Amino acid sequence: MGEEQDMHEPVSFCKMPVGVFFRDVRSVFKWDVLGKEILQIAVPAALAVAADPVASLIDTAFIGHIGPVELAAAGVAIALFNQASRITIFPLVSITTSFVAEEDTVAKMKMKSGKGQKLKKGSDMLDDMENGVAKPRSETKEPALDDANDEAAENGKYLENDEDTENCENSDRGLDEGSEPKKSIPENAKLENGDKGDLKNSEPQENGPKTSIENCPSVVMSKTKKAKMKNKKRNIASASTALIFGAILGLLQAIFLMLGSKVLLGVMGVKHDSPMLRPALKYLTVRSIGAPAVLLTLAMQGIFRGFKDTTTPLYVIVAGYAINIALDPLLIFVCGLGIRGAAIAHVLSQYLMALVLFLILMRKVNLMPPSIKDLQFGKFLKNGSLLLARVVAVTFCVTLAASLAARLGPTPMAAFQTCLQVWLTSSLLADGLAVAGQAILACAFAEKDYKKATATATRVLQMGFILGVGLSLVVGVGLYFGAGIFSRDVNVLHLIKIGLPFVAATQPINSLSFVFDGVNFGASDFAYSAYSLVLVSIASIVSLFLLSKSDGFVGIWIALTIYMGLRAFAGVWRMGTGTGPWRFLKHRSSPQLS
Repeated sequence: MGEEQDMHEPVSFCKMPVGVFFRDVRSVFKWDVLGKEILQIAVPAALAVAADPVASLIDTAFIGHIGPVELAAAGVAIALFNQASRITIFPLVSITTSFVAEEDTVAKMKMKSGKGQKLKKGSDMLDDMENGVAKPRSETKEPALDDANDEAAENGKYLENDEDTENCENSDRGLDEGSEPKKSIPENAKLENGDKGDLKNSEPQENGPKTSIENCPSVVMSKTKKAKMKNKKRNIASASTALIFGAILGLLQAIFLMLGSKVLLGVMGVKHDSPMLRPALKYLTVRSIGAPAVLLTLAMQGIFRGFKDTTTPLYVIVAGYAINIALDPLLIFVCGLGIRGAAIAHVLSQYLMALVLFLILMRKVNLMPPSIKDLQFGKFLKNGSLLLARVVAVTFCVTLAASLAARLGPTPMAAFQTCLQVWLTSSLLADGLAVAGQAILACAFAEKDYKKATATATRVLQMGFILGVGLSLVVGVGLYFGAGIFSRDVNVLHLIKIGLPFVAATQPINSLSFVFDGVNFGASDFAYSAYSLVLVSIASIVSLFLLSKSDGFVGIWIALTIYMGLRAFAGVWRMGTGTGPWRFLKHRSSPQLS
């Protein structure tokens, strides 16, 4: 409630913490703990995020060699499929990453807290024993040791032998009866491992049985329980909830696209007499079959991101898309399936990735919660609905741009599709930093570690801007000399070079926009993300209609530049003014910031 109230407070410009964006700017490349953590998450995440557009880019290159009509048709179908996928999956993936990270962090904090209390009690007991303070068992019985002894009584198989058990009982009995502890536990006994409570160098009683506290049932069971905890599956309700939503939404998307493909393509500007209609229908219908696999795969990626594990999904995704790329020429040219073959290759790879990720996830997470009540449907629906409005508004701008380009004809649409794929693919590399920022920030806010939250946000934003500058150079040079990969048509290549300056120059702005998304989601600032982007989209839609009508192909790219610039400004405004979850930036007296 505090954050919602703060959203409506007047902003004092003299107190705005705008300088936070330049904090520790010289440390942007510093290889410290934070830098390592960010890159260990960001690099695999960026490669995984870029894998799908890269696969679509390769599909586009293969389809482009069939002909410009098929290339334009695939462009419209891919744009439509991606629009439907983003509407359904983007809110789910975003909130899943934050909720899983928060839930996992809270669980670890509780475990550490409980472990620390038990460790302190066990240490106090051992200190009393070393000092010769022996109390009756009924008075000194500790809960942690009590549980272990009860479990040992039921599971005698964990004891090494009966003799050790008898010796431990004799040792305990001797302490209870007030025997001198110096004979069984000398003063020079050292506690070498605080977690286990093991006592080393214990000397046997003179002429008595050899006693080792390390072999006592309580300590043996403590080791066994610790080993079990290590291999125990995590109980994360958000993970189960995300998979349920992913499966349902995937089926609904597949049915929606297959039944309404012709109408939807008409809305995109592909009329009944257009030469693009037939190949577009072929591609979209087949591609729709893979919608459930796409949503489940992305939902599971969100779960792994919440665990700060972006390497596992990367391996699976790279393997899946490698199969996709290998199948493309085989199905398109060798089998003679044409544009339909490209769609089949994509669908097969998606189902393979979903299956492998699910099998891996089953080994890490308990996907069957104890009760249906543990599932967080209400939490997902509340925040998901906010992001649903956001993603509809945001992706509608790109889809509208593709639709307006399609109305210009097959040649402008083919050029626009090529430029758009390069634009999104290169910009989405910054999404790796967004994922890293979101996961780390979600944990930091759950721990109320505002110092780390500030350092993480500024570091990923600075990295994002530098990445964008580098991408400008790479994209500019690469597309200028490599445009011929996508098409042999002279007119298409001419229009690609016209759109090249916009594609290259907007990379820093695009990178900042994507990273700000991760920063907002990590702070669970879903409401602001939704409302601000709706306003940005309204302004961008107006500019798209006006500029495309007056300047055609160039006007569309000017409007898209305005759109990304407003997205970046919305992110700067939220954090730079110190409002919402960032209000602590204006209160320097906070203990966390001192």
